[in-house]
Amino acid sequence: MRDRFLQGSLVLLVTLLVVLAAMPGLAAAETRTGGSVVVAEGETVDGLETFAGSVVVRGTVEGDLSAFAGDVTVAETGRVTGDVASAAGSIRIAGAVDGDVSGAAGDVTVAETATVGGNLDAGAGTLRIDGTVDGDVTVGAERIVLGPTASVGGDLTYDGRLEGPRSAVAGTVERDSSLGGPGVFEPVDPGVSEWVFGVYGFLVNLALGAILLAAFPGFSRRVADSAIETPVQAGALGLGLVVAVPILLVLVALTIVGIPLTLVGSVLFAVLVWVGAVYGRIAVGTWLTSYTTVENRWVALLVGFLVVGVAVRVPWVGWIPELLVFLLGFGALALALNERRRRSRRTAEEGAPATDTDSDTTAA
Repeated sequence: MRDRFLQGSLVLLVTLLVVLAAMPGLAAAETRTGGSVVVAEGETVDGLETFAGSVVVRGTVEGDLSAFAGDVTVAETGRVTGDVASAAGSIRIAGAVDGDVSGAAGDVTVAETATVGGNLDAGAGTLRIDGTVDGDVTVGAERIVLGPTASVGGDLTYDGRLEGPRSAVAGTVERDSSLGGPGVFEPVDPGVSEWVFGVYGFLVNLALGAILLAAFPGFSRRVADSAIETPVQAGALGLGLVVAVPILLVLVALTIVGIPLTLVGSVLFAVLVWVGAVYGRIAVGTWLTSYTTVENRWVALLVGFLVVGVAVRVPWVGWIPELLVFLLGFGALALALNERRRRSRRTAEEGAPATDTDSDTTAA
């Protein structure tokens, strides 16, 4: 029976992960993080998203190219059939981009050999156009340069210092001070930026969970046990603390010496809220793996994060499981801390050395 349940659970988990992967921005492109990414001449990549690394395209990117915190170069032999978007990095186009080009917080260069089939939007330090842009150009930059071989098929709307022949622009040339100079655009697709920060947050929280399990294995197991054995009590306590503690901190701030205490208390409360949310995911993973033949805290950690990560992405109602898991983990953390305090006090009153049969130095 347990094996059948395990098989069914694994099928369900895989199905959910496939559905998650099919959602926009997650599996539509190859994703690479850090270092230098090179699409070699003759190589074809089906879309590309990068984080914290430079990108050089000498081959072909079928689809969009998105980069965060890294420079993007499309060489003369390179081609991107979709859009090119970069945040916190410079862009240099010497080849062909069939779609739009957008960049923020870096220089943008369209070389003489370059062709951009769509529009160009930039919030940059310097924008230089020596090649061809078939669509409109909208830019806020300190310096905008139209070279002698530049060609803009649409309109040019800009704010900054414009240099070069305006005759290179087939449409109108208009200055718009509302553009506000460099850095005002957020050109990266919101889905891409949401995915980037979502992955970053997932990894940071997963790392915190691993640290908690490694540093406090016994205590972490007690927190998970509290959440599993008394979920209603833990959730109610978590809700009560979320409501009561901020009110208490405000009241303390009204006293003469309350502001420093409130600041310290607020930081401590924020840390406990974060830890509680992570423990909630660990508790969910522990509960799910308890129905299988696999009982391993590291597997429980991963399962909990994956399952909750899928659940919170459900449109409209994804916030509900996230809230419930947080309240469950936060309340269970408070219960475990209170139990540890009571045990320490009882040990001190009895005059015996403080011992813990479920020590945090032993694996849970």
